[in-house]
Amino acid sequence: MVCEKPQRDLRLKGTYDLEALEELLAALLEASQEGAAIIVEGRRDELSLRSLGLPGPVIMASRRPALDLAEDAARSFSKIILLTDWDEKGEEMARNIERHLRSAGSRPDGEIRIRLKKLVKKEIKDVESLSLYVERMRAQYGQ
Repeated sequence: MVCEKPQRDLRLKGTYDLEALEELLAALLEASQEGAAIIVEGRRDELSLRSLGLPGPVIMASRRPALDLAEDAARSFSKIILLTDWDEKGEEMARNIERHLRSAGSRPDGEIRIRLKKLVKKEIKDVESLSLYVERMRAQYGQ
């Protein structure tokens, strides 16, 4: 009996994590469908999001200077979501791009990234791993 309780608690936590993850993904996909641009670090990040069904524009931050990227994005999109990795490089990139976007008159959304980071930080460290992580969670906790 003592052994079952931790498993049950882990199962409930995993189920809760999957539900929270699905809600975040739904919010991201909805924003993308409505025309929000998603800023990621590189091609593999974009591919991961596409495999999760992301339909809208994706901007790769690793391809150009943050200032140029921010000015073009602020001019072209009314809503911009920052979704860089949550490692040290990704954190720095997010801060830098956000600063430039704000100076260009845009108010980037970093909330999805912050919530996603809190939810998956112990498991994965980057956006490119997200699609495989979601698949694994769905297989393990059902959906």
